Amino acid sequence: MRNLTETVKQLLIVNVLFFVGTMLLGNFDFSNPAFRLLSMSFPGNDNFHFWQILTHMFMHGSFMHIFFNMFALYSFGSVLENIWGSKKFLFFYFSCGLGAIALHTGINYYFFNEGLATLANSGFSKTDVLQILNEGKIDTRWQEIMTVSEFQNFTGAFLGNVVGASGAIYGLLVAFAFMFPNAELALMFIPVPIKAKYFVPVWMLLYDGFFGILGNSFMGIGQGVAHYAHIGGAVTGFVMVWYWKKNQFNDKRWN
Repeated sequence: MRNLTETVKQLLIVNVLFFVGTMLLGNFDFSNPAFRLLSMSFPGNDNFHFWQILTHMFMHGSFMHIFFNMFALYSFGSVLENIWGSKKFLFFYFSCGLGAIALHTGINYYFFNEGLATLANSGFSKTDVLQILNEGKIDTRWQEIMTVSEFQNFTGAFLGNVVGASGAIYGLLVAFAFMFPNAELALMFIPVPIKAKYFVPVWMLLYDGFFGILGNSFMGIGQGVAHYAHIGGAVTGFVMVWYWKKNQFNDKRWN
């Protein structure tokens, strides 16, 4: 691991420590106190705490989840840290993570309030609805008022939680593709190397768009994933590297 940079190494260590500590305390769900306290819950849910905005970036839901995120962090993060330095890299990494959770939470806020308004217009008390949800329950009558997708978006927004460094990782992927567009990526499940400028957008369109947001199911691909968080991290990363590139020779550059 000769090319492992210092900041990336520290991030890897912290993520692994969080993962092992969570695993030692139980399952990767709300029965686990660490998972309940450190994963990101919907603001308004009794399980939400302000520190989750940061701590959820170090939590993961399975071995494969943390493996792929940490592999990407090592592969792309070290290259970017070598170019930018540790402070700029760390600022970029956390900015992408925050951009990811901001978009994810914003979308969930819309879904939740849209569903809550529908229930209120049908005679349900908002206070009673919130109380039921905060008990981790649902009222089956809600399903008679909403469409299937509206009901899933409404309950999923409030009861779901977010874990993982994926939003920040997507920012790294976009930055790498922006800075090294012709670099060829050879991935274990794709036998032919693909240039970064093609791989990253195609991956996002298929995995996060077609299989994720549009809900086209194929062998469970994209299910149970915070796709809007991925997009938020990617967009934040693109805007930042584009801005830095545009202003690299004037007084707005990062020194």
